[in-house]
Amino acid sequence: MAEDSPLIRSLRAAVEAAPADVPLRLHLAALLLDAGAPQEAVSQVAVALQYEPGNPEARELMLRAMGLPAAPAPAPAPAPAAEPVPEGLPDPMPESMPESAELAQPVPPVQPAQSQPLPPSEPPVFDWSTAEQQLSDVVQPRFVDPDPEPERMAAEGEDAPGDQFDWDVETSRVGLADVGGMTEVKKRLQAAFLAPMRNPELRRLYGKSLRGGLLLYGPPGCGKTFIARAVAGELGAKFISVSLSDVLDMYIGQSERNLHEVFAAARRNAPCVIFLDEIDALGGKRSSLRHNAMRGTVNQLLTELDGAQSDNEGVFVLAATNHPWDVDTALRRPGRLDRTLLVLPPDQPAREAVLRYHLRDRPIEGVDLGKLAKKTDGYSGADLAHVCESAAETALLDSAASGQVRMIGMRDLLDAAEQVKPSVEAWFSAARNVAMFANEGGMYDDLVAYLKKNRKL
Repeated sequence: MAEDSPLIRSLRAAVEAAPADVPLRLHLAALLLDAGAPQEAVSQVAVALQYEPGNPEARELMLRAMGLPAAPAPAPAPAPAAEPVPEGLPDPMPESMPESAELAQPVPPVQPAQSQPLPPSEPPVFDWSTAEQQLSDVVQPRFVDPDPEPERMAAEGEDAPGDQFDWDVETSRVGLADVGGMTEVKKRLQAAFLAPMRNPELRRLYGKSLRGGLLLYGPPGCGKTFIARAVAGELGAKFISVSLSDVLDMYIGQSERNLHEVFAAARRNAPCVIFLDEIDALGGKRSSLRHNAMRGTVNQLLTELDGAQSDNEGVFVLAATNHPWDVDTALRRPGRLDRTLLVLPPDQPAREAVLRYHLRDRPIEGVDLGKLAKKTDGYSGADLAHVCESAAETALLDSAASGQVRMIGMRDLLDAAEQVKPSVEAWFSAARNVAMFANEGGMYDDLVAYLKKNRKL
């Protein structure tokens, strides 16, 4: 094709090397136009007009590329008429006069006639705004006008919109009634948070503050996050869930700022529950931290929990961890995460509720939840969800192989329970040593009692 000629390819390379060379770019556009590539020619001319908006050659090429008539060229000015020669005077320059006579005889100067100034030629009528709209998807503007709003806010001492963090402040729609079983856990939560909230007069009488923190710990998959949402729902409070990735930042000081913004958002939306997931990663022991950046994050968390710079009234902090022995001891002192609650694998009523929840939308028949709950003793909530998922997968594969849909039966669930092993045993193996040799101040008395009751200690 003509547009792939060596000359055009060379000009393209030259234009890429010198993008501000307008004559070179216009030369390439003219060749592209002659080669039958008007769209690329328009792109080249549009870039040239960004560098030199008033370039007449670029405007002419743009008109040609878009199929519009060229602007009429201005008419040349007429030559000034010479004055007539009066009678009796010789011809100022006769053709037959010899060169010597021409030099010898002076010639009177000819006065030009007074010519009237020509009216200015009208510029070509061309709608440039329409052309810019047509080319907006071809060539992006090289410069944009600055937004004066951030400059004004900075001059007035206000925070720019980008300086504030938008945290997901949720409204929890679950309550403790949605938590199956766990009677002891609910009693502790009632005493720590719910009873003072529902009885403001008694709270004022006894001087009970609506602030503080609760540390939920236990094996993974036992519903610590769900309990935190249920507490927020019971309080009628907002809910902010924070994980390690939400806070940590590669720039020095930014992690501390992110953590401060979390608590600032909770204070603005009080009453509010902040849920700090995996608190051992965010508030680990400073004695074992090798990086000063993480030490600063822990120190910032301690400051926010104390409410030294702002009032934390109406801000409840719930933290969850699988390894409470790795949490900095300063976080667990009174006034911070001063209450500790062990969240164990669900008991039989709780297992029945969990199984019913995960089977509610699946096609089942002849399922005995009581028998299945006894069969799954020691399973976590996540293990029970996996049992239901495995049973549904078995029924699905059978239906696909036979071509007939069948229901999920008790046999499918029992077989799945045989295949899925409890995932909490590894956690109890690690917790056993802590309960025996590191139970400072009786912090893990609940864990010791559970281990003894289940003959794990």
